[in-house]
Amino acid sequence: MCRSIKTLRPPALPEEATEEEMRAAALQYVRKVSGFRAPAAHNREVFDAAVEAVAEATRALLEGIEVRGGGRSRGHEHDHDHEHPHAHDHAHPHEHAPVPASA
Repeated sequence: MCRSIKTLRPPALPEEATEEEMRAAALQYVRKVSGFRAPAAHNREVFDAAVEAVAEATRALLEGIEVRGGGRSRGHEHDHDHEHPHAHDHAHPHEHAPVPASA
């Protein structure tokens, strides 16, 4: 298959990943998963939609990921508290809400 998908966040990259790098990684992922380097005409629409969905998920991941000791990995240097804007809306997936005491 083509080149490998590379890490798209610091410190692996000296700067933020570009849209082109994120789309290239998404394309590589979809090619690997589908088994097609280039889809047939009747699969083009679903293939392209998958590439766009993976690119968007990659963008969201890189924007939200927090690198220990370095704050967020992309574009959040000016956040005051370095928390995700919805950090208090949902419990961490591995944390459970407190169970009310029985009366």
